[in-house]
Amino acid sequence: MSKSLTRVRNALIAAGIEPDIREVGQARTAQEAADSVGCALDQIAKSIIFRGEESGEALLFLTAGGNQVNAAKASAIAGEALGKADAALIRSQTGFAIGGVAPVGHLSPIRAWLDPRLHEFDVIWAAAGTPRHVFALDPGTLLSLTGALEGDFTD
Repeated sequence: MSKSLTRVRNALIAAGIEPDIREVGQARTAQEAADSVGCALDQIAKSIIFRGEESGEALLFLTAGGNQVNAAKASAIAGEALGKADAALIRSQTGFAIGGVAPVGHLSPIRAWLDPRLHEFDVIWAAAGTPRHVFALDPGTLLSLTGALEGDFTD
């Protein structure tokens, strides 16, 4: 088991959740993940990372699989201009590679926001630290686990 997958599993267990982690072959995109587990595209909680232009920190936006993050809206709720997060920033602050960024188990605390669209489902799926693994949970649990704030940041 990879270090990233182990970190996600341990974070879920520490929160009192028996992890439902599935190996799906390839889930680098929300559509691939949805196809792999047989759910609707919007049941995939995408982890989108931006770099705060002032803070230099990675910022996490958890959005429904079919939604796109609107950079202007995201900047407004983050309170700073946002730029593209490169692979090095994502890896150093979250511990994950692009395509497998999980919403939990980060190396460092991260400010996060959650797309309210995810609450329309009983079960959602998120990356489990690798591009080949996903895990299921309910949106309310995801909100509490991440400490995310709900906000309007999508198109």
